[in-house]
Amino acid sequence: MLVAFDVAALLFVALLVALAAWQVHRRAYKLDLIERVEARVHAAPIPAPGPGRWSDVRSATDEYRRVFATGDWLEDRSTFVQAVTALGGGYWVVTPLARDDGTTILVNRGFVPASGREPTSWRPGPKPATVVGLLRMSEPRGGFLRMNDPRSDRWFSRDVAAIAAARGLGDVAPYFIDAERSPGDAGLPVAGLTVIAFSNNHLVYAFTWAALAVMAAAGAIAVNLDQLRRGWIGVRKESPTEIQS
Repeated sequence: MLVAFDVAALLFVALLVALAAWQVHRRAYKLDLIERVEARVHAAPIPAPGPGRWSDVRSATDEYRRVFATGDWLEDRSTFVQAVTALGGGYWVVTPLARDDGTTILVNRGFVPASGREPTSWRPGPKPATVVGLLRMSEPRGGFLRMNDPRSDRWFSRDVAAIAAARGLGDVAPYFIDAERSPGDAGLPVAGLTVIAFSNNHLVYAFTWAALAVMAAAGAIAVNLDQLRRGWIGVRKESPTEIQS
């Protein structure tokens, strides 16, 4: 029975140690990711990927990269995506930007409160417009427990494919751009509200798993020592009987 217990305890401790090591590995990956994203965010903007590169755009290599694009706003095809920001609740204004090559990029022009949804209250957009911002990947389906409903024009995430289909857009980039705020920008929409945050609790998790491994090992050792003690006491009790016989 003790042998089976020891084998199970050994496997359990090994599992906990493996989990601790995995969290250390995850922490190294997360730190590298944060460093790479910070470098992209503060780099000089580059042209937004064109159709020849669309199939190669990946979150790991392109998201949060500063890009720029020039075109004409298709303001009558804007989409309002529900949002909660540091400014309160309201909407992201996602407007197609039609480029000279016949392609379109969806641009998150910024935030408007519920009372500012009417475009006549916004600052006039330049024609043509040059947008500088962060490349973001599409957000399929919807938000947490809230699915996009194109038929009712209710949007909870910036799902590029679904928005493009609902607005009858043609050749649309598989990503969108979060416009950044330019110096002197005022009025609506309020750009530059992108939140870049990566949770990095892996070191805490690693210590937790390691502590549990130490506790489990200590418990197993305690059980084995107790069994040895009981066996030793049993031998001592039997010794007088053996001598009398």
